[in-house]
Order: sequence, then structure tokens, then C-alpha cells
Amino acid sequence: MNNLLVIAAGVFVFFFLLLVLGAPFHPLRWIGKLAVRFVVGAFLLFLLNVIGESFSLHIPINFATAAVGGLLGIPGIAALVLIKYTLGV
Repeated sequence: MNNLLVIAAGVFVFFFLLLVLGAPFHPLRWIGKLAVRFVVGAFLLFLLNVIGESFSLHIPINFATAAVGGLLGIPGIAALVLIKYTLGV
């Protein structure tokens, strides 16, 4: 369990330094921005699940849904909700 905590702390520090200092070269900067968007998408889905709990709405948080939420923002989250209700997936 300690190893997992150390790895998680290292990843957090890495992303924090990328946000604060910026990336030293362009491809790493692009990957960092993409990773931050995925984390923001996962956070938006988490908030949706917390708020939607009273409406029995649950969107699973995985790589694909976090990517849609992070890259498309609020319209992406709305699309996930519409897909959930229309297709029943």
C-alpha cells in the first residue's frame, strides 16, 4: 500500500509541476495538457454522479467517458447523459 501511495504522490507532483512550470518541450506539453483534460473530465463525471445520485443517474468513470468529458466539456457530459437515457447503456 505504501508503494501505491508513493507512486500516486509522484504522479501528482509531476502533473502539478507541469501545470506550474510548463513542459520543457512541445510534445510533453501536449501530453500534459491532454492528461489534465482527462482528469478534469473524470472530475466532472464525479460531480455528475454525486449530483445525479438523487435522480438515479450514474455514468461510469473510465478512460473513454473521461476523455469525452475532458475534451468536449459540458456538451460531452450532456451527450453521455443523452446516450445513457436513449440507449439505456
